[in-house]
Amino acid sequence: MKTILMLAVLLITNQQVNAEQILRLSTTTSTENSGLLAVLHPAFEQQNNIRIDVIAVGTGKALKIGGNGDVDVVFVHAPEAELKYVERGDFINRTAVMHNDFVLVGPDNDPAGIRSAKTAAEALIKIANSESAFISRGDDSGTHKKELQLWIQEKSEPKGSWYMAAGQGMGAVLRIADNKQGYALTDRGTQIAFADKISLKVLFEGDDVLFNPYHVMAVNPNKGSHIRYDLAKKYIDFVTSIKGQELISGFTKEGQQLFYPDVE
Repeated sequence: MKTILMLAVLLITNQQVNAEQILRLSTTTSTENSGLLAVLHPAFEQQNNIRIDVIAVGTGKALKIGGNGDVDVVFVHAPEAELKYVERGDFINRTAVMHNDFVLVGPDNDPAGIRSAKTAAEALIKIANSESAFISRGDDSGTHKKELQLWIQEKSEPKGSWYMAAGQGMGAVLRIADNKQGYALTDRGTQIAFADKISLKVLFEGDDVLFNPYHVMAVNPNKGSHIRYDLAKKYIDFVTSIKGQELISGFTKEGQQLFYPDVE
């Protein structure tokens, strides 16, 4: 009887040792909608016997979730907002991971004529002046924050029936814009991922202000004993490792690279 009990205890102990651990991650919809996480995460999970629970929302909400201590690690793309949380002590180990850029998409006939714009802000003003349909994320995401910066740059506030704040993720916004044959600001990764699903084309790109960097940050373990800083650190180390950066660099669709690694 004692032998059986000892074996049972050993079995339970071994199961606990080998049990899959769970890392909670809040991130922007662009990493999810683009398909990157479906490539990046399985390699990490298998290597570390860790399952990642992903909450993909707008960057503003992802930051708030992390700031509240409801996840262990945050992976987003809004540098100014990120730094406010870091300065407040909510996040630590902020590390550059990758970048792409933002682009303006719209119908091929380009009723607002943004192809001739010299800057991204000028392109938005052309859309406003023509009152062509524009679909905004409207969700405090990194993309929405960038859009608002461009309006502020031109000292303009978008108003009218032509301007729609969707309050949804990037993929959903692209579908809405496509249905309305309107314009939208999008990260290039999601644009490439959805290129075969919509008719909208990239009509404006290349302005330096459209640079789009992504950072990963661990939630400060001082927020409570439930924060798995050990797992967050493993995730940060992985996405910035040679293997993680190679997966990011090698992630393509129709021969186009969606993200560019930032770790040399």
